[in-house]
Amino acid sequence: MPFELLLKYATPLTPLTDPDEVLREFLRLVGYLPEGDDGRVVDGPVEKGAAYRLLRECLLKEPERAWYVEELMARLGASRSTVYRHVNKLKSLDLLEEVAEVNGEKGRKAYRLRYGSVARAWDFAEAHAQNALRRYRDSVNHLQELLDQERSRPTPAAPPTVAHARGSSR
Repeated sequence: MPFELLLKYATPLTPLTDPDEVLREFLRLVGYLPEGDDGRVVDGPVEKGAAYRLLRECLLKEPERAWYVEELMARLGASRSTVYRHVNKLKSLDLLEEVAEVNGEKGRKAYRLRYGSVARAWDFAEAHAQNALRRYRDSVNHLQELLDQERSRPTPAAPPTVAHARGSSR
């Protein structure tokens, strides 16, 4: 799954003291929650939506627990496709890890917050972001080299036009 992170320049959320407000704003900044001035999703406030509740009520409340999709569906009252959509968004941020065996049950995938800590999980997202920015830098440097080479070449003289070469004048 490709790594996807919305990167915006924003002031730190450190003046905020309500963890729900910090979480909500942070999730908007990184592109997990939709932007919106009204703080609403399709069915109501962001805090009531499955995306937010998946993180707040499940993964952050019990960060070391591995959750089966069916458990998340039951807890959130959401469909399988909704749960997978949000799980996949979190996986694209590399905040979740898949666990192949939970309580001796093999073959079923479960998901948990990477390393059982949002801060440690974010280390992965940050490393991916730095790597992506480094690759962008390599591409920009390469583009600049090509442009510099292009400018340093002598401009070839334009070939004479067909009418001019035949000696006709109009």
